[in-house]
Amino acid sequence: MSDQFPINKAAVGLQWGDEGKGKVVDLLASQARYVVRFQGGNNAGHTLVVNGKKRVLHLIPSGILQPGVTCIIGNGVVIDPEVLVQEIDNLEKDDVPINPSRLLISPGAHVVMPYARVLDGCREEALGGKKIGTTRKGIGPTYEDKVARRGIRIADLIDPTNLRQSLESRLPEKHRILSEWYGAPIQDIDELLAWAAPLAERLRPYVTDTITLLHQAMESGETVLFEGAQGTFLDVDHGTYPFVTSSNCVAGAACSGAGVGPKDIHAVVGIAKAYTTRVGSGPFPTELLGEVGEAIRAKGMEFGATTGRPRRCGWFDAPLVQHACRLNGVTHLTLTKLDVLSGMPDLRIATSYGPSVSGVPANADALEKVELSWETMAGWDEDITACRDWDALPDNCKAYVERIEELVGVPASLLSVGPGRSQVIPRDPIFKRATS
Repeated sequence: MSDQFPINKAAVGLQWGDEGKGKVVDLLASQARYVVRFQGGNNAGHTLVVNGKKRVLHLIPSGILQPGVTCIIGNGVVIDPEVLVQEIDNLEKDDVPINPSRLLISPGAHVVMPYARVLDGCREEALGGKKIGTTRKGIGPTYEDKVARRGIRIADLIDPTNLRQSLESRLPEKHRILSEWYGAPIQDIDELLAWAAPLAERLRPYVTDTITLLHQAMESGETVLFEGAQGTFLDVDHGTYPFVTSSNCVAGAACSGAGVGPKDIHAVVGIAKAYTTRVGSGPFPTELLGEVGEAIRAKGMEFGATTGRPRRCGWFDAPLVQHACRLNGVTHLTLTKLDVLSGMPDLRIATSYGPSVSGVPANADALEKVELSWETMAGWDEDITACRDWDALPDNCKAYVERIEELVGVPASLLSVGPGRSQVIPRDPIFKRATS
């Protein structure tokens, strides 16, 4: 690394998703040659506001809005081809060029088939009052098929012979599960092949050996940014199980999901909101159920980018973010939506889960019952959306950020004070280069 400046970086969420990763990736992508999405599917939504225009991306990496950047959808992603084609079309309508020099797809990525979406919805409905909160987009069943070695990959999608053979061996089981257990219809092989053919034709030019390309790029000194989806506590291994997604969201998953080694990632940027939100069911120790939570939701426009569902809101959870920093090996912390807290007379931070609790409990019920210790800090009334350097912030705002840094053990390298691309305060060279 030249002058010890980190060349390749991973950007991951430290809470339950929706932390503002898209904006941070967009900023870091200005200094990258490649941006690689390494996990998740279109159950994720990254919202970006560039030149006053809002865009929501679900599968294409957020770096696509930076000129000169090539975006890669890695083998760890599950791809709904209908959604991806629509996303390509929407970006092209907005004069964002999409071609095989700007977007590449790993042939090893798995395909979200129509029957996976049906099964996802049926299973969620069958849970009744114990719903997990899935987006019902077929992500879970697709990862399940991947692990069970019965998945359909992009390499199969673009090869009609392979696709037919794969479906012939897989459909009987899908028919039986959906018809006998749930009374749901399923398409036959000919219908699925007809569905797949035009999508495969559209996506075929983008499919290539992304792993070899990435390693050749890194060997020649090109900069790579690895983009995660969801957040640490939706990780299937480290999250609030079973209220999690079906993939690994932590930084280490960039290795398997993109086909690189640990030595190839030089810095990990962890993104957290200045408060806490989550969508769907599951434990949420710092959740605010009254007027304050409603005020944060309204001011922060806390509604899911993918589903539109209102997000649950709460105070900043320091033990949660500290644990996430450890799990991800975070070197640079980003705090987003700091501006949403302006105007609140007092702010609270959860500082401990109790003397007998270390880390974050693996059991969801145990996490729901932790005994929180709190610190109350004075808020600030000033509008900080126009601040562009640390000294311009109100003293109480700076004190709040500094206390979070102390509690989680990582310096806040970037502060976001509004939705726009320029509404940031860089505090470390890794971001000062990206915003200069």
